[in-house]
Amino acid sequence: MALKDVQSLPPLRKFKLTRVGVRNMKKLIYIHRKGRVIPLIATISAYVDLPSTQKGVHMSRNIEVVNEIINLMPTEKFSGLEDVMEYIARKLLERHEYAKTACARAWSYYFREETTPRGRVTVEYYKILAKAVVHRENGMKKMIGVQVVGSSACPCAMETTKEILNLDKKRVGITHNQRNIVTVLMEVPEGYDVDADDLIDIVNSSFSAPTYEYLKRDDEGALVVRMHENPMFVEDIVREILGRILERYSNLPDETMVIVRSESLESIHKHNAYAERIATLGELRS
Repeated sequence: MALKDVQSLPPLRKFKLTRVGVRNMKKLIYIHRKGRVIPLIATISAYVDLPSTQKGVHMSRNIEVVNEIINLMPTEKFSGLEDVMEYIARKLLERHEYAKTACARAWSYYFREETTPRGRVTVEYYKILAKAVVHRENGMKKMIGVQVVGSSACPCAMETTKEILNLDKKRVGITHNQRNIVTVLMEVPEGYDVDADDLIDIVNSSFSAPTYEYLKRDDEGALVVRMHENPMFVEDIVREILGRILERYSNLPDETMVIVRSESLESIHKHNAYAERIATLGELRS
């Protein structure tokens, strides 16, 4: 039985739509990197733009594309989550002949071993983020990113408490501290590589101190001392990350886009503190 293609009918109001598609599909993806096979339970969203002449997109095609790439996993070896998103975006344009732009994005929890201040091994979780946008006429852009939870100690309150308690300026003072959530996204130019593990290392090194799921008392004490020896504003954390990115990825071209966001879940305030920088590496280098 031939069914009417309702999606292809003209809409009542003829406006172009920027993104139409499906969100939050859960799929098991395997990444092959540095001799390891990394399983990720990814949450994937897939979109195309919709012209003003068409009522709707054929959304089942988006799901078909994502399912097809899952079926490729045993034979096709993807070295990064951003590469999977690029593949999906390119296939979306093939399936949606009326679209000019396709976008695929995903996030997944990622687990790896870390070492506490006193040398204990613990498994910590992070978020990996990936995005690819493909334009039918002018190329592709893909990004890889991470979200990391660390800690920050307030330098302003530390100086104030030193004055109140009449402490030696060189001594580590007391201050309020809080968890800090950092999100980093970096463009991955064609022919270059950006490693999510590197980004995690950069972020963890840029907090007042990292955080851990598992700590014994001596770990806790060492971590609190480290945090207060290195007080930082949210602004400091963003700037530290930017500086470390420039050092680590000096080989990337100037037009490479980078996004860094830092949000502190304030302990003595009812609000959060936030800082952000969106720039190309060239702008940061100048």
